[in-house]
Amino acid sequence: MAYVAVKGGEAAIEQSLKLLDEVYQSSGRLEVQTILTDMPLLIDKVMSEAGMYAPEYAALALKQSKGSVEEAVFLLRAYRSTLKRDYYSLPADCKDMRIMRRISAAFKDIPGGQILGASFDYAHRLLDFSLLEENGRQTAENEAEDTAEDIYCGRVDELLQADGILEQPEKDDARPYDITTHVLTFPAPRSARLQTMARSEAGFLEGVAYSAMRGYGAVHPTVSELRSGYVDIMIPYPLEEGEAICIGSVNVTEVEALWPVHEETKEEFDKIRLSGGYGCVIGNNETKAIAMSIADASLNTTGNTPSQDEEFVLTHGDCLEMQGFISHLKLPHYVTFQSKLDRVRE
Repeated sequence: MAYVAVKGGEAAIEQSLKLLDEVYQSSGRLEVQTILTDMPLLIDKVMSEAGMYAPEYAALALKQSKGSVEEAVFLLRAYRSTLKRDYYSLPADCKDMRIMRRISAAFKDIPGGQILGASFDYAHRLLDFSLLEENGRQTAENEAEDTAEDIYCGRVDELLQADGILEQPEKDDARPYDITTHVLTFPAPRSARLQTMARSEAGFLEGVAYSAMRGYGAVHPTVSELRSGYVDIMIPYPLEEGEAICIGSVNVTEVEALWPVHEETKEEFDKIRLSGGYGCVIGNNETKAIAMSIADASLNTTGNTPSQDEEFVLTHGDCLEMQGFISHLKLPHYVTFQSKLDRVRE
């Protein structure tokens, strides 16, 4: 679904595009590299919703779109659709992530320790007016060479699985469903669910998760582990059977959330086990990753709330589809509205 092509009124449209450049005229001082360096979280949001890991192109899209996130996502996803797909990467395990930040809300002490990393979570939300006078000079600390060693940590959920209190996920070697080449059908395989939610608009997904926690669902989990960092992307080496080569690294945020589930038994008391939800998104998108894990968990429960309705969650969160369908209301609807007027007058 794409309400893009418009015919008619070509002269007026051309003038509108010229006016766009005039009204939102660029000073020329904002370079793509500046956006890339100074707005990393905005870059991550655009890449996540576009489903394409290309920081420089995301910065270019933001500059071209005058800072409109939805337009930048549109540009980046449209460009991605023109690219040739040469390889399918091998499955990547975030256990092998080079960690930048890793915390657990479930346990104080975890193997490898809590790694706070760079986060606004511990900052005072006060406007820093000194930024108004910032002249772009870097401090010696920022200019210092990075000599830190890479950090790798095991998973928290492996400890719970070893204790037998967290359900073991079923092994699934089926080829992942590719939502970019196949129409989404329902019920959707879990791989399609996760892909769709990974590209969903952050605000929508957070709203779904919030509704589930507020009572319009059955999930109020605890974050077992949140980690962000770089994961190597491997592809089969074409010259040697069973060999693989690394073509680059992708910055991702991964979340595993847990909550207790009652199992009906023939005994006097029901058994309780821990179940989980999973979220993994491009870039540093912690709130979205947590929301994704809650939405994933909620879709594994039964009920009549929106957060438990697979079709509602998966078909209404795609930012491009959602914003395109709403924006198309700005286009001419003369014929359909006249028919409505005729009915009202009759």
